[in-house]
Amino acid sequence: MKTVKNYKFWFCTGSQDLYGDECLKKVAEHSKIIVERLNQSGDLPFEVVWKPTLITNELIRKTFNEANADEECAGVITWMHTFSPAKSWILGLQEYRKPLCHFHTQFNQEIPYDTIDMDFMNENQSAHGDREYGHIVSRMGIERKVIVGYWDDPSARKRIASWMRTAVGIMESSHIRVARIADNMRNVAVTEGDKVEAQIKFGWEIDAYPVNEIAEYVAEVSKGDIDSLVQEYYDTYEMIYEGRDEDEFRRHVAVQAGIEIGFEKFLEEKNYQAIVTHFGDLGSLKQLPGLAIQRLMAKGYGFGGEGDWKTAAMVRLMKIMTAGKADAKGTSFMEDYTYNLIPGKMGILEAHMLEVCPSIAEGKIGIKVNPLSMGDREDPARLVFTSKTGPGIATSLVDLGNRFRLIINDVDCKKTEKDMPKLPVATAFWTPQPSLETGAEAWILAGGAHHTAFSYDLTAEQMGDWAAAMGIEAVYIDKDTRIRDFKRDLQLGSIFYR
Repeated sequence: MKTVKNYKFWFCTGSQDLYGDECLKKVAEHSKIIVERLNQSGDLPFEVVWKPTLITNELIRKTFNEANADEECAGVITWMHTFSPAKSWILGLQEYRKPLCHFHTQFNQEIPYDTIDMDFMNENQSAHGDREYGHIVSRMGIERKVIVGYWDDPSARKRIASWMRTAVGIMESSHIRVARIADNMRNVAVTEGDKVEAQIKFGWEIDAYPVNEIAEYVAEVSKGDIDSLVQEYYDTYEMIYEGRDEDEFRRHVAVQAGIEIGFEKFLEEKNYQAIVTHFGDLGSLKQLPGLAIQRLMAKGYGFGGEGDWKTAAMVRLMKIMTAGKADAKGTSFMEDYTYNLIPGKMGILEAHMLEVCPSIAEGKIGIKVNPLSMGDREDPARLVFTSKTGPGIATSLVDLGNRFRLIINDVDCKKTEKDMPKLPVATAFWTPQPSLETGAEAWILAGGAHHTAFSYDLTAEQMGDWAAAMGIEAVYIDKDTRIRDFKRDLQLGSIFYR
C-alpha cells in the first residue's frame, strides 16, 4: 500500500524592487544556494523546490494559487531576504489553502564587522523583513509554523524536516476514508462521535458497511492464495503451538490469511485507508480478525477496535506522517489495560484483544492460536510480541459534543519486570510523563479515551501543529505538567474553542 505521494515543498523568497536589479540578483542567488544546501543535506524527507523571488502583489498571488493547484506541493516555505511590504502578501495569503512555514533566517551567519556598510544592510535585512511579513500573517489569523535559525544549521533543518511530516499529515488528512464494519460497541461513549463534523474539520470520510459485505470478499479468496500467504506467515514468524495439534493450528492461521486477503481487496477496491471492526458483530466471519488486522496495520492501514473510527483515522494519519522515516520504530493502535502500581516501577500495560501493529515489535514475533471469550467464534490466530523501549507519544482524539480535542501524552516505554507467559497478546508497557499519577489524572480530566494512536516516531510538537492546522484544541501532558495549571488550561480551552 502506497502511503504518501511524491510531495515537494516550495521555497518562496520575498523582496521588492526598491533596491535595484543587482540586489535582486543576489537575493535569487542566495535563496538558490539555501535550497540546494537543504536538498543536499539529506536531513529533509521531501524535496524543496526553489521559486523566483516574489516582489509584487500579482506574482505572490499567482505563485500561491499555483501551489494550491499543484497536487505534489504539500506546503510553502516563506523567507523575507530583504524588506517585503506585507500588504503585497494579503491576497496571496487569503487564497492560499495549504500548510505554511515561515522560515526566519538570513543568508549570512555572522555580521561582517570589518566590511559591513549600508549596501550590505539593505541587502540583508531579514531581521526586520520577516517581522513585517510575520505581522500580516498574525493579523490575518493564518495558522503557520515559525522556524527560527541559521539555514545551514542541522538543528534548523531538523525542525523543517519535522514540520514537513506534519504538513504531509495535513494534506493527507483530507484523503483518509474509514470503513466501519458493523457499528460501535453498544453503550460505549468514547468510540462515538460526530462523523459529519469530522469530515468538516479533518476531511475524513467515515462510511458504514454490514459485516457480511466484507465477509463475502473473504469467502471468495482462493485456496491457492490462502496457502501462499500462510506459507509467508510460516516463513516470517515463529509458530507457538503450546500443545495444539499442528494441522489444526495451521487451519486457524489459514482463516486469518483469508481475512487479510479479503479485507485488503475490499479496502483497495473501495479506496479506504482505515478500518474498524466490532467483536459483537462478526456475521459469517469464522474468527475475530486478529493477525489479519495486525498485518494490515503494518502495511499502513489505520485501525480502531470496537468501531473506534476516530482512532483508526489517527493511526492512519500518524503512519502517513512517519512513512519513509529512517530508523522508524513503529506506530500502532493501542489500549490501556492494567496498571503496575509498585512505587518505582509504575506503568500501564498496553495491549488489545488481538490488534497491535507488529511495526512496534522488538525481537521475535510469534503466532499463537488461543480462545477469545468475546466474539463467539473459533479461536483466532494473532501475532504476539513485546514492544520496543524508548520515548513515544500516545494520542487520543475525543469528541466533547461541541468540538474535538486532541490529547497528547509523552510516554516512556519500558520492559516489563517479568515475562507474561500466559498472556497471548502483543504488549507494550509505558509510564506516562510526568508520572503515572499525574499523567493518568490529567488524561482523565481531559476526557481521554482508553484507546490511543501511539507512535515512537512522532513528537508532541508535530501532533500539536497538526491540531492547530485543523483548528482544534490540543492539550499536552508531559514532564512539565502540573494539575493546577492543567485544569486552568482546560478551562481556557473551553472558552477559546467553544
